[in-house]
Formats: sequence, structure tokens, C-alpha cells
Amino acid sequence: MTEQPILVTGATGKSGRRVVRQLRASGLPVRAAARNGEQVFDWTDSGTWDAALEGTQSVYIVQIDGTKLVRPFVERAIHHGVRRLVLASGRGIDNPDYVRDEDGVLEAIQDSEAAVRESGLKWTISRPGWFAQNFSEGFFVEAIASGQLRLPGGDGAASFIDAEDIAEVVVAALTDDRHAGAVYELSGPKAVSLDEAVATISAAAGRDIEYVPLTVDEYVAELVQQGVARAEAEVFADVLEPLRAGTDEYVSDGVWRALGRPPRSFAEFASATAAEGGWRLG
Repeated sequence: MTEQPILVTGATGKSGRRVVRQLRASGLPVRAAARNGEQVFDWTDSGTWDAALEGTQSVYIVQIDGTKLVRPFVERAIHHGVRRLVLASGRGIDNPDYVRDEDGVLEAIQDSEAAVRESGLKWTISRPGWFAQNFSEGFFVEAIASGQLRLPGGDGAASFIDAEDIAEVVVAALTDDRHAGAVYELSGPKAVSLDEAVATISAAAGRDIEYVPLTVDEYVAELVQQGVARAEAEVFADVLEPLRAGTDEYVSDGVWRALGRPPRSFAEFASATAAEGGWRLG
């Protein structure tokens, strides 16, 4: 009898593609779903949901920020006989002062968590903090490539989490009933300031890279000068507020609890990324 596949949504994203890779390395069948993925899946087109869910046993749910689509998706998963859900959530959702939430992002994530908990299925929730990979393939990558990370981050720090660790926790939750009902807040082993992070990347990459702290007004003005709409620039500045305020400096024990080992350090992430050709010019 053919083993039922595991559905991974967001399969081309930072955590999703690593989950796909790790599952396949273990010899498990995977349905890699994304808008342009092996399995076409679009959160905004519910007509793509059933084909993705059909015949699957477990699902990794990577939602779109600010939407309440997880609840109807979970209802379709139940209809298709899915037995286990793992939800990608985020640290800070229990803290109403974590970030200004004018777009309803936190409210939507809270609704997603509630939908998973109330599903009657086996569930696990992953709550990662700031991804270390924001420096190598996300929010900060272009600035790092330019040699200057110019942000309104002050001297704030965060306990950046390696997406490889996030994926390993998710894979464990997708394949082992011992993680049912668990909420794993995920972080690195210690807080790292932006200045420290950039210095670590600079050393690993063998390049001169610097962090330039800006005020919020300076940051917004620079983005507007680059052609970003002021409202959008202000949203970007708001996203950085927890980093600036040090709200994400605290260390979580989720990797330890899920995997029985410490999380990878930022230095380990930087060394591994540089060894794979990350931050190389030309």
C-alpha cells in the first residue's frame, strides 16, 4: 500500500522548502504546494485546495499574513480525512503590545491558531521568531549585498532562529505523535544585535559589511526616495519596531523541547551560509 503524502504549503518559502527537503531525505512522500510549486496551490483561490489536500495524511500550513483563510482550509482538510496539522505561526501573538497591528495580522494569526486547536485533529503550532535567513534570502539580503544594512534598529537585538531548525521541528511534528498538542516557540540560543549580526556575516563572507542605524524618519525618507509609497515605508518601519525595542531578545526553549538539542547559533548559520556561497559577489 502506498504511503499517503505529506502536504507542505508554502513549499518554495524559507521554511517550506527546507521541510520538503528534509522529509524527502528521510524517504517520505511529499506534496510540495505553492503558487508556482510542483502542486499548484493558491491561498486566494480555494479552487486549488481540494486537489492539494486529496489523499494526504498531514499538512504543514504556512499562511498569508493578515488573512483568515486557515479556518476554511482546515474545514476542507477535515473533509479530506487529514489527520495531523502543523501550523506556522509566530512569536509575540500573545502580546498585544508586540507590534502595531493596524492590518490585523496578529488577529488573523490568532484565528488560525484557534482553528487548528478546535479542529479535532492532531495539531502542533510552530512559533518562530526572527529568521536568521532574513539576512541571506529575505528582508535584509539586498542591503547586505550592497555592503550597508541601513535600518531603524537602534541597538536592539533578537534571538534569530535558523530556518533549518524551524524545518527540523516541523518535520518532527509532522511525523511523530509525541508532538501533538504542543506549541513550540522557536529562537536561537542567544540574542544578537544587528551590529553583531552584520559583523558576524562580514567575517564569514570575507567582505566589508556595516550596519548603519537610522531614525524611523530617516528610514522612511530613504525608502520614499527609492520609490516606495510612504504608507508602505511606514509599515516596514513598524515591522522593525520589535527589533528596535528588543522585544525579541528573549530566548525560547522550543528547539530543545522538540529536538532535545540546542538551536544553531547565528555564527553557525553565517558560516554555513558563506560555505554554500551566500553573500558572494558576482
